[in-house]
Amino acid sequence: MSGLVRRGVRSLVAVGVLLTSAACSPAATSSAGEPAGESAGESAAAGSTASESSSPGGYLALGDSVPFGYRAGEPADTYRDPTAFVGYPQLVADHLGLDLLNASCPGETTASFSDVTAQSNGCENSPGSDSGFRTAFPLHVDYASAEQSQLDYAVSALQQNEDVQLVTLQIGANDGFLCQANTPDQCSSEVDSVATTVQTNVDAILSTLRGKGGYDGTIVVVTYYALDYSDSQASETQQLNDGITRAAKDNDALVADGFAAFQPGAEKAGGSSTAAGLVRPNDVHPTEQGQQLLADAVIAVVPD
Repeated sequence: MSGLVRRGVRSLVAVGVLLTSAACSPAATSSAGEPAGESAGESAAAGSTASESSSPGGYLALGDSVPFGYRAGEPADTYRDPTAFVGYPQLVADHLGLDLLNASCPGETTASFSDVTAQSNGCENSPGSDSGFRTAFPLHVDYASAEQSQLDYAVSALQQNEDVQLVTLQIGANDGFLCQANTPDQCSSEVDSVATTVQTNVDAILSTLRGKGGYDGTIVVVTYYALDYSDSQASETQQLNDGITRAAKDNDALVADGFAAFQPGAEKAGGSSTAAGLVRPNDVHPTEQGQQLLADAVIAVVPD
């Protein structure tokens, strides 16, 4: 966990604050969940694949700041334009020719994903504040209300859109960030507990998508990359990923291995994902190249 979390906690707790002022710019969609439009790049990329079918299927992307496409340190006005943030879900949608609903929210935890009153790391609320990104900036989709959780949005979207062919979920890192910020040893002795909690919550999320959401199609759960693969603490990232993976397998979901996706490039750069150009400097979020690697990992496991 700490390969991502240990070095990133200050950035993302800053993001917890920044998310309040800068993280969740959404790709515009209507409140009914219909895409309001697409960029020229999206249209061209999707057109080459979708033109083969008059009725492209749907793709529901769920999770935190990574699938959102969040970048720290942008001018405040940038966060008011969701289309300025392109995460791997858009790349996957373009490649597969699917209509994307990206419901992700920067700072989301596995608890706040299901309960908007739970502690998030900058989505619904921030450490020490009742405000979060959702209260200040638009997401890629319009939620029904401030009281609607991401899980409730997802269930509603699945119930209303029978053509959804793919669901992806990446969630859990912010649980680690909060633990790191709130424990004297920066979560070193609590890693197992956090991983267990994440596994339990991800299991509940996936079982709800399958049960209440009535979705029996392809779900891909995306695991986390490490910031530094030469650091022994990267093994903690793997502990978090192991819990996420177990929950995925228990709910007939596939796993896209984000840890393995970044590892070869990072190791060529001495272990650093940042030096390899996969993570933005002074940030914990992927570069365009990093987002592409995550997209490739998802595409690789989606059945033909």
